[in-house]
Amino acid sequence: MLIKVLKSKIHRATITETHLEYEGSITLDEDLLDAAGLVEGEAVLVANVNNGTRHETYIMKGRRASGVVCLNGAAARLGQPGDLLIILGFAYLAPEELAGHRPRKVHVNKRNHIVRGR
Repeated sequence: MLIKVLKSKIHRATITETHLEYEGSITLDEDLLDAAGLVEGEAVLVANVNNGTRHETYIMKGRRASGVVCLNGAAARLGQPGDLLIILGFAYLAPEELAGHRPRKVHVNKRNHIVRGR
């Protein structure tokens, strides 16, 4: 049996832009991906702190050190620039893997620069 657990979290990232006329996804600064242990194409759950919406999408790599957090496609209707997001990545672990597992949590400032992470 595998158990779904939190693998990665980017906490309170600020939406910098939205692109409705685009493939569906979320574009994230490559520095955030590295710090959180997320990869391009990975599925994530995106929770909007401002309006309560939650949606699942996949990651597109954004320019490193740009601070970009962009909702693309239909997801662009679920937030606007300035909204705060919690971006969650998950993994399936066997019970014997759980004891040593610690999710990576990345905290950012209003410009999406990392202020704390592990």
